[in-house]
Formats: sequence, C-alpha cells, structure tokens
Amino acid sequence: MWQWFHKLGSPKWFFGIATRFMPWLLILGLGLLAAGIVWGLAFAPKDYLQGNSYRIIFIHVPTAFIAQSAYIMMAVAAVVTLVWRMKLADVFVKAVAPVGLVLTFLSLFTGAVWGKPTWGTWWIWDARLTSMLILLFLYGGVIALDRAINDEKSAARAVAVLVLVGVVNIPIIKYSVEWWNTLHQPATFKLTEKPSMPAEMWVPLVLSILGLYLLFGWLACLRMQTEILQREQRTKWVREMITAGRS
Repeated sequence: MWQWFHKLGSPKWFFGIATRFMPWLLILGLGLLAAGIVWGLAFAPKDYLQGNSYRIIFIHVPTAFIAQSAYIMMAVAAVVTLVWRMKLADVFVKAVAPVGLVLTFLSLFTGAVWGKPTWGTWWIWDARLTSMLILLFLYGGVIALDRAINDEKSAARAVAVLVLVGVVNIPIIKYSVEWWNTLHQPATFKLTEKPSMPAEMWVPLVLSILGLYLLFGWLACLRMQTEILQREQRTKWVREMITAGRS
C-alpha cells in the first residue's frame, strides 16, 4: 500500500495514468451532465410551490456541491504537502484552486438567480450565502498567495497552511441552515433520509452532480498535467516525451 502511495506522488507516473483516464472522464462527464440538465430543464415536472424557477437547481446544486468537495480535497492534499512533502499534492492544490473559484462563483450566481423569484431579492446576508462568499474569497486567497511567493517550496507550505485554516468554513456552510435561522432551504439530499422530491426530479439532479464531478476530475488532471510539464520541463522524461510527440 505504501509503495502505491509513494508511486502516486511521482509526476511521471501520474502523467501517464491521467492520460489514459482523461478521455473517459471527459466523455462520461459530458454525457451525464448533458442528460441530467436536459432531463431536468425540459422533462422534469414543475415544483408545486416554485413552478419552473426551481429548475436552476440542476446547475446550482452540482456547482455548490463540488465547490465544497474540491476544497476538502485541497485540504487533504495540503496535509500530504506538509507531512510527506509530495510535490504532486502541491500541484493538485495549485491546479484545482481556480476551478473551485469558478464553481463557487457559479454557485453564488445561480443562487442569486434562483433567489430573486423565490425570496424577492438577488442577495441577502444569509448564513449559507455568506459562508459560500467566504469560500470564494478563500479560493481567491489561495491563488493570490501562491502567485505572491516566488520560491516554490515556500509557496507550497504557505498555501497548505491557508487551505487548512480555511477548511473550517466547510462545516459552517453545510450546517449553517441548521445552526441559524436562514432563508436558504435545507440540504436537498441526506444519506440518512429519503429524497424530499420525486424520482423525476432527483434522478436528473444526481446525473448532473456525477457528470460535473467527472468533468471536474478531467479538468483537474488537465491542469495538473500542464503544471507538471512546467515544473519538470528540464527532466529527461519530459524532454523524451516532447521529442516523441514531434517525431
């Protein structure tokens, strides 16, 4: 197991494995996401209270869900960076932070679009909305801190510490609707309870979440490969790969 763990930290090994799986991640991700969104927007029934305005849920929930999941993944990678000093963990954090930033922004934007017909306002300093806004700032802070420090090792350690400090915001986001009196509705899915919506609604939502997860994995691998090529451009295996690609 430990041999596999250390092998996973090899940029060359990861590059090869990612190259094999990325086409599948892209194809399956696009297929599931398209199926979920088309089903949800065109064929799912109206909500008995919100009518058609609820359909933004098929974009809002997946982006919010994966924006939080991505930060948790970054926190795990930050621990690996600080404890085992694996370069690939730092590469993951650097590659995923901009993706998480975009997902968080999309979550806030679609939430505002949904909130206007539901609450009568684009924005309110609700606990869930405010904690998601903090997540957006955390992603931005990670990106800014990484770019502000020229030394690669120092930047990796500083970013890892910031990520771990910011991870306390994730449970606040999750439980904000239970800890405080908020306008935001409770979680759509709970592992311990049956879905509160009919299958015609939650099945396309699950498809959208799975599809966006796979696309997130594809984009993360793509960005990690780009970062690896920049860092390892002077190594023998990268030069050989570039030479082979040109021939």
